[in-house]
Amino acid sequence: MPPHLGLVCVTVSNEIKYRTITRKRLLEQSPDTQQKLLDDIYRSNIQAFDTAMRYCERENIGLYRIPSSIFPFADDDLGRDLLASFADTLARSGARARERNIRLVMHPDQFVVLSSDSENVVANSVKILQMHADIMDLLGQPRTPWALLEIHGGKANRTDALVRNILALPDAIRCRLGLENDEYAYSAAEIHEACVQSGVPMVFDAHHHIVHEKLDSYDDPSVTQWFEQARATWAVPEHQLVHISNGRESFNDRQHSDLIETMPAAYARAPWIEIEAKSKEDAIARLRQWQAAAVA
Repeated sequence: MPPHLGLVCVTVSNEIKYRTITRKRLLEQSPDTQQKLLDDIYRSNIQAFDTAMRYCERENIGLYRIPSSIFPFADDDLGRDLLASFADTLARSGARARERNIRLVMHPDQFVVLSSDSENVVANSVKILQMHADIMDLLGQPRTPWALLEIHGGKANRTDALVRNILALPDAIRCRLGLENDEYAYSAAEIHEACVQSGVPMVFDAHHHIVHEKLDSYDDPSVTQWFEQARATWAVPEHQLVHISNGRESFNDRQHSDLIETMPAAYARAPWIEIEAKSKEDAIARLRQWQAAAVA
């Protein structure tokens, strides 16, 4: 069976789009207007999520990354209670995703740094993660890595702090958490060690790996090595999730290309692949053509 390919947040067409608002614009309004603006955005974005579920069902896309910003300011008092008021609506949306067999994951933003040496940064990171866990709970998603909350290691050379803070997380977060290697701070080897120590799965990103290690091919043996070692960190190996992107200007360019032109051979054995290409659904369609040609 070919890997399930995952759509990241939006489409390059206008079919799946979400609304947002800046903090500056929101705080310029009266408290009543703030609530009305957020209420309108939350309703609109729930509709966009439902559109995304219909799109994924129609295009046979089995994994969808929910935008981290789907509910602006739901990590503080401006939106937390408002989000809770949509519990029934979100429960129905989550049930429809389950009925369509669409796996839901999230990737909290760069402000989540559990390895920080600042207590305030760590506390804010936990608050942001709790918001993501609340969204998954409201959508009726399991407290397992099936409903993955994937983050990077953060501040370099702080594995002990990273592990310690993961182990102290509330269950709703920790039971869904996964760690991804990156280009600079945490190599595949380093993030794997953090995953083993903390008991969370590793999300292997082959492009981050080749940039970090300055490799010139996805056929490098280390790509297969870390794909396999990452797989061993998943309690259910069939739920392993990996990422793929290609460099825009060169193989080692950290900027993502529009399409996926090359893929690690090891990824033929990956059950779930998030496609981190700029052209989103077009990249998935191109990969589908390759899969069909390989079978034929």
